[in-house]
Amino acid sequence: MEIMEGMGGAIRQNIERVRERIERAARRAGRNPDEVKIIAVTKGVEPAGIIEAIDAGIFDLGENRVQEMLGKQAALKDMVNRPVNWHMIGHLQNNKVKYLAGSVSMIHSLDSMKLAREIDKKAEMAGKVMDVLVQVNVAEEETKFGLKKHEVLDFIKEISTCRNMKVRGLMAIAPYVENPEDARLVFRELRKLFIDIGRKNIDNIDMDYLSMGMSKDFEVAVEEGANIVRIGTAIFGKRQVTHCLERGDGTP
Repeated sequence: MEIMEGMGGAIRQNIERVRERIERAARRAGRNPDEVKIIAVTKGVEPAGIIEAIDAGIFDLGENRVQEMLGKQAALKDMVNRPVNWHMIGHLQNNKVKYLAGSVSMIHSLDSMKLAREIDKKAEMAGKVMDVLVQVNVAEEETKFGLKKHEVLDFIKEISTCRNMKVRGLMAIAPYVENPEDARLVFRELRKLFIDIGRKNIDNIDMDYLSMGMSKDFEVAVEEGANIVRIGTAIFGKRQVTHCLERGDGTP
């Protein structure tokens, strides 16, 4: 497991700063900051750091890899005295779906019919309805997973018949840019798609959540309508991985 810098009491302070930045961004856009959910991305974070985030009021946790998430859930089981919501935010392989029906609140990375059918099947077997977000590759980057914009509507119409899976919105990972302003158009385009699909009133499809924005660009994302932001480095410190790896597998 990767170790992250900046543990200890700094995590609570980092969370406070993130909340302040979200509040300012929301106010600039005429929005209520309480509408924005923070998912703390716990990749490479030891249980003590996760507990500190929970103690600071973060109850939504995101992981990129199924096995790492399951290990942390087991480690934290007797250490956390209140429920937390786990989110699968990384690329999901079909053979890993079986582990998630009772383990996560939401899958953020639905991007194929094959995966949709597997989620629906495993959720039915578990007697659950799995909330999912459809991942969109807005910038059509070759290194990113997700549907192209023009594919999303037909895909959503097709999966609307899955009765043990509920589409709750869209997710995207913006291209890595030095200047967060350069990501604004991607966020704006995703929000437009989000609104357009919502207006179609498709059965079993709810556009409730717009998950976009990470440590480097979340303020711009909030200004453009995000109501879920996925924050890792800005809360827990810098990972000892390259930018290319961070963005390639969807890690904030």
